[in-house]
Parts: sequence; structure tokens; C-alpha cells
Amino acid sequence: MKRSQIKRDMEERKEIVNPLVSIENESESGSGTQVLTRPESKTKTPSMYKVIVLNDDFTPMDFVVQVLKKFFRKTEEQATQIMLQVHNKGAGVAGVYSFEIAETKAFQVNEFSKRNKHPLKCAIEKA
Repeated sequence: MKRSQIKRDMEERKEIVNPLVSIENESESGSGTQVLTRPESKTKTPSMYKVIVLNDDFTPMDFVVQVLKKFFRKTEEQATQIMLQVHNKGAGVAGVYSFEIAETKAFQVNEFSKRNKHPLKCAIEKA
């Protein structure tokens, strides 16, 4: 098979084999060297989600503060401020994270509350 035939075959197959890779000739001098190039990939930043602590009439305020410090790494002052927001407004944002992290934190808080026999719940919603 001649070199020109091989080159035509490769050009015909490049779209079939891998449409993300293009084949370019490095020089027109006939050296036969080719360079594979990939188009720049565009990464999308992940959507962010709020982890919301929901109010109930039975969970002690100290437990809510403990949860905020343990799972969301809040200081005593930050945890108290969020706890008061939950108490007064019915809900408070504990943090904003990517979906997987927000889902994991909400699950951990809900399980921890259940193990400690408190009805405290967390939910997530798109930020």
C-alpha cells in the first residue's frame, strides 16, 4: 500500500476512531511526521447546594450547636448564630457545597441525630 493511500485511509478513519483527536502534518517537506492534537477540554464548575438545618420543637439547642461544630466545622459563635436562625426562622444554612458533599453532610447529620434520638433534620437545595 502506498503512503498516500495510507494517509487517505487514516484521514477517513480519524472521525470514526476518535473524533476528538485531529491529525495534522507537521511539515509539508514530505517527512511523513504527523502530530496528534486534542481540542481544549472545557470543564464546567459543579453546581452548588445549600445544606439547610430544619427546626423542630424537640431537639435541644445545644445539640444543634454540637452538630454544626462537628459536621460543618463552625466555631462556637457561628454555630450559635446559625442555631438561633434555625430556631427563629425555621431553617438555617449550615454551608454551601457541591452536590456529593452536601448530600453526604445532610445524610451524616440525619443519621447522627437519629442515633442520638433527636428529630433534627437536614435538607439540601440548589444554591
